[in-house]
Amino acid sequence: MAIYHKIIGEGFPIVMVHGWTLDHQAMMHAMEPNFENRTGWKRIYIDLPGMGKSEAKPSIKNSDDMLGAVLALLDELIPDQPFIVCGYSYGGYMARGIVEARQDRVRGLMLLAPMVIPDTDKRELPQQIVLKKDPDLLSNLSSLEAEAFSAMGVVQGQREWERFRDDILLPSTHTNEEFVNRIRENGYGFTFELSHTLDCPTLILTGRQDHVVGYQDAWRLIENYPRATFAVLDMGGHNVQIEQEDLFDSLVQNWLDRLEKDR
Repeated sequence: MAIYHKIIGEGFPIVMVHGWTLDHQAMMHAMEPNFENRTGWKRIYIDLPGMGKSEAKPSIKNSDDMLGAVLALLDELIPDQPFIVCGYSYGGYMARGIVEARQDRVRGLMLLAPMVIPDTDKRELPQQIVLKKDPDLLSNLSSLEAEAFSAMGVVQGQREWERFRDDILLPSTHTNEEFVNRIRENGYGFTFELSHTLDCPTLILTGRQDHVVGYQDAWRLIENYPRATFAVLDMGGHNVQIEQEDLFDSLVQNWLDRLEKDR
């Protein structure tokens, strides 16, 4: 299985799984600043099949197959080793699948704006809202750029646009659309229940104005994670790590501190 991955650092493995139609850069740009003054962590950033630089294998027809490919990669890269897993959006759904399959090896979990319910119509979602808007900025973007940013951004400033462009918009252009559409049609949700519990340091981080996956469905997971910190950040949409960067970093630092104490 040709899954592109990038490894930074040495030490305890922490696996980073990006969101739907993105690539490893979304997680790398969000997470790497939190390791600038830390040692002892091997960060494994992956491109999911059909996204980024990873091949779109015809044998992968649904999310079960996607999970199987990721597990095969992890078994190759870190065989029989304990590890931490961190997932963003659809990557959060994948991360929970990883925990389900490798409960004996997972030592911590982070869910960033996680997709909990695959069926969009069944999600509890707030209304879309923009809390900060820069008309001059939007007028200087192409129509496609402005449309994409306006559809997602709760905070629409210059800094947020540049991160959105680099972390979300540009990576999405490398996605195999036919491949991902087939997965959406044939099995976006797992065929099995996610019933695991995890008694390890956990962080669940959501945006109060996230109209894509919401925050209420994620809250219903809280009893599965006795060591979880749950945060709902105001002025944060689905890209809450971009729109509330300082708070995001603070919560990640706290999570990493807890993980290091456990180790």
